[in-house]
Amino acid sequence: MYLLMTFVVFAWGLEYIFAKQALNIMEPLTLVFFKYFIGFWVALIIKLKMEGKSLVRKKDIPLFLFCAMFGEIGYFYMEYSAMEFLPVSLITIVLAFVPALSVLIDKAIFKRKITKKIVAGILLGILGIVLVIGVDYKILFQGRIIGYLFAFGAVVSWNLYNFLTASLHDRYETATLTFNQITCSILLTWPYALSHLPEQGMFTSGVVAGILYLGIVSTGLGFLISVRSLHVLGPTVTAIFSNFLPVTTTLFG
Repeated sequence: MYLLMTFVVFAWGLEYIFAKQALNIMEPLTLVFFKYFIGFWVALIIKLKMEGKSLVRKKDIPLFLFCAMFGEIGYFYMEYSAMEFLPVSLITIVLAFVPALSVLIDKAIFKRKITKKIVAGILLGILGIVLVIGVDYKILFQGRIIGYLFAFGAVVSWNLYNFLTASLHDRYETATLTFNQITCSILLTWPYALSHLPEQGMFTSGVVAGILYLGIVSTGLGFLISVRSLHVLGPTVTAIFSNFLPVTTTLFG
């Protein structure tokens, strides 16, 4: 599971490059729809092969809709929107606070003890990210406040998604859980996306290849692994892997 999550970190780090390219021709929510529409078929094939045709219990539909709104749609919409106001390096530093918020949620809801080692580890991790990326502190004041609000909103959304998804894993297998979430994301985004499509001539081969990567690798495979990790490793440990995203983003950038 650790090896698979390491793969996801590299895959999601590379995502920023392709997403920024696609956002030059389309709106954030439209890109979210495209990547999940492609990821839908990846998740469907894996689900049918591994877990059969079982879908969702009616009583769990609201939870799946919340997962879609907070995780798939909310997180990526706010992350992509933040790219309009902040450098990617700053966004990834803000997203490094995901495990910090996860620890606080664990403490508030599940009454788990916050040790000094956990606090020190998170602070050192964030400091290490800043040092690795080499961000000049002056850049911190160059972004617009709305960009920071979008980025911190993404942090909150991702944590809500993680804990909601972890709570559903007792009733669903990984592929079915992922498939249901992606399906809800498509149902919630397609009306807006199809009414805000870019002109056909704006789709270059590079943009198309990037969107295919976002759908197949980042969404289809990436979310399957991430959802499984939430069950095996737990929300907080899974969130800690996000601390490495700035490093991989810088590496590929």
